[in-house]
Amino acid sequence: MFSFFRKKKIIPHIKLSGVIGNVGKFKQGIDFSGQEEIISKAFALKKAPCVAITINSPGGSPVQSHLIYNFIRQQAKKNKKKVIVFAEDVAASGGYLIACAGDEIYANSSSIIGSIGVIYSSFGFTELIKKIGVERRVHTAGKNKSTLDPFQEEKKEDIERLKNIQLDLHKDFIEVVEKSRGSKLKKIEVELFSGEFWSGRKAKDLGLIDEVGDANQILREKYGEDVVIKKFEKSKSWLSKKLSSSNDHVDQLANILDEKSVWQRYGL
Repeated sequence: MFSFFRKKKIIPHIKLSGVIGNVGKFKQGIDFSGQEEIISKAFALKKAPCVAITINSPGGSPVQSHLIYNFIRQQAKKNKKKVIVFAEDVAASGGYLIACAGDEIYANSSSIIGSIGVIYSSFGFTELIKKIGVERRVHTAGKNKSTLDPFQEEKKEDIERLKNIQLDLHKDFIEVVEKSRGSKLKKIEVELFSGEFWSGRKAKDLGLIDEVGDANQILREKYGEDVVIKKFEKSKSWLSKKLSSSNDHVDQLANILDEKSVWQRYGL
């Protein structure tokens, strides 16, 4: 009879969705400053046995990814809470790096997981400006200030410098994954750190995630059917809502295309 009065377990559930970094005019991406308070509040729920985090991101800024990952781990240690991460459509590149903050990682069988690598992309316009008769004039203080200028021919030393930076960032990413997943990783079958990405089902076989499943299913299996899942999610400010409904369609389209180009790398 006393079970009727027993308090239900409450699980804070953080939702992180979008490209990582300050993307577009309205800054709707995932960044540390925008998520710090939400993450802190979720971990401050004293009687919660864990914190659940859903991630749906194709990646973005390496720095913001690391900041969010580190802060989640710090809060987990400080508040002595387990972290359970759920990937939705995509947890790739920086999105997967954040997912590695989880003590356990789950995904849908059709989720896109991985892309443990670093990318830089640009265009070269040297032939175009020649054809239309444009003369490029660049004046710098510092011989490497115009590195990788798209209107100039690529220089071998610039490419080597960029590759060295990418290798440093890639090494940092690999260290996070290996620290998080440890002996669960299956490195024999494929090269996990080549930048390739896989379905959720294959990611389970490779040890990049623990199991296939969604937040509602897994949390109820672990903590009972009467568990209360309390959502923590960044809401749009009044100004962002007002501006995004304005008539500035050109800027809105540019923002959409900017984000879409990142998502499309994973077929979405």
